[in-house]
Amino acid sequence: MFNDHFNEIIDYAVEKEQEAVEFYQYLQKQAKFSAQRKMLEELENMEKGHIQILENIRCKGFEKLQPKKEEIEDLKISNYMVEKELDEDMDYEDILIIAMKREEASYNLYTDLAANFEHEETSQLFQRLAAEEAAHKHKFEVLYDEDILKDN
Repeated sequence: MFNDHFNEIIDYAVEKEQEAVEFYQYLQKQAKFSAQRKMLEELENMEKGHIQILENIRCKGFEKLQPKKEEIEDLKISNYMVEKELDEDMDYEDILIIAMKREEASYNLYTDLAANFEHEETSQLFQRLAAEEAAHKHKFEVLYDEDILKDN
């Protein structure tokens, strides 16, 4: 249905979403509180939903996506942070930083993809996915602001 270049992009996006699923599964094992685990499980399920959307488009073509209406405030907290590596000794702050940076990278990926496709439905798909990644980043920035910055 689509050319090889488009399928390569879908493959790459699915790979990144799968990495996010595995990342949230890993963080659930590290979380100390059930509320944290529940939020991470919700994010994992959203990323799985992104994979399903991408695979459906590959197989069936585009569905009409309703654009996200609300504006997601970017607190820009992660913009001034250095990337951290996953390791066994991560604390809560490290987990939040890694999560923010990953969501920021996903947002940037989908924003770039949306800008590089002239096909309106393709661009809208990537804009929608970018908005969802921005919402995930916002969740982590709010947690960081409330749990880390306000304590300092």
